[in-house]
Amino acid sequence: MSTSRRTFLQYSLTAASMLALGPEALAASSKKGTASAKAKLKLLVLGGTSFLGPAFVNAALARGHTLTLFNRGKTRPTLFPNVEKLQGDRDPKKGEGLKALEGRKWDAVLDTSGYYPRMVKASAELLAPNVGHYVYISSISAYANNDVPYENESGPTAKLADPTVETMGPKYENFGGLKRLCEEAVEAALPDRAALIRPGYIVGPDDPTDRFTYWPVRYARGGEMLAPGTPEDPLQIIDVRDLGEWLVRVVENKLTGVYNTTGPEKPWTMGGLFAACKAATGNKSTKPIWVPAEFLARNGEDGEGDIPIWAPPEGKNKGFHLRSIDKAMKAGLKFRPVSVTVKDTLRYFNSLPEERRNKMRAGLSPEREKALLALWAQEEKPAESSPEPPSKPAKRKKGR
Repeated sequence: MSTSRRTFLQYSLTAASMLALGPEALAASSKKGTASAKAKLKLLVLGGTSFLGPAFVNAALARGHTLTLFNRGKTRPTLFPNVEKLQGDRDPKKGEGLKALEGRKWDAVLDTSGYYPRMVKASAELLAPNVGHYVYISSISAYANNDVPYENESGPTAKLADPTVETMGPKYENFGGLKRLCEEAVEAALPDRAALIRPGYIVGPDDPTDRFTYWPVRYARGGEMLAPGTPEDPLQIIDVRDLGEWLVRVVENKLTGVYNTTGPEKPWTMGGLFAACKAATGNKSTKPIWVPAEFLARNGEDGEGDIPIWAPPEGKNKGFHLRSIDKAMKAGLKFRPVSVTVKDTLRYFNSLPEERRNKMRAGLSPEREKALLALWAQEEKPAESSPEPPSKPAKRKKGR
């Protein structure tokens, strides 16, 4: 995985998620048309109050399962008042650590908050005798490379020179290697009883990062909009509600092994994104200006700058938005229309307080976008030729 801010896919979902709105919409979506599970399970969630956590909890509750949340009690502590909550720390060396989990039994555990191998190892080993199934949320950052389109779960994985490091690094360069080590810790503690889930960009209502949200919000603003690369550049995302609902099926069916969950079902593109944004916003005044990747790279936007989600599909990024998801789809992963995700994301963002809406957490600032568009317009203009003396007119050829 590229060692940059762009590779920091799953970690920032939790680190930035201090929002107080959105789970209600997730709950309504999960309950709609959802039948109860035949076997009711006791489920433990390590985390549970940030973005993917609530999506899973809502879907699991809608299926009739009983849940327990284990976390520090700092992020949205009043969420899910009727669900059991245990307080502690993933780091067994801090405070009471994992003591609240001792002696308790659950059918399965969903780990949404494990980032450092030592801590994941501690929870996995503690729970191994008392849970039947461990589902760990990893990331496609766990892969070593992104240069092969449609590579499946067998691709080579990231490695760290120092496996004991407990920092992401200045540019999150350790993130992918740490995720892979966490996977290994889970596999070692629960052989043949673990599912390792590797999503890419998780999007939709309640997203605290604004990375995907930037695009429908920007499209709604109108005017000339910088569109990176080409309309055919690939794009992979998954609606948090689709992932949360499928994870419930993962624990119900006791699936094991590694699963890419980048979505959507059919290959999608940046052009498709803007078409969905146009339909969701109804704004016909927005004019996407497609700016080549080569120009953007020369001006600090090579897919690792301020332009979110997008990556130029070439070289080391040729397969970045083209991971194979066949295995997860065969295991029941389904996707709602991307147009629905775009529309619901915009509705969610517009429901936030004005102060929050005025502080986008990702994307180009209006000033930066305007400056890049001005540079591109200047470069597009043909060079003015110097005056030359008039020449004799050429003889007209027969025909046209």
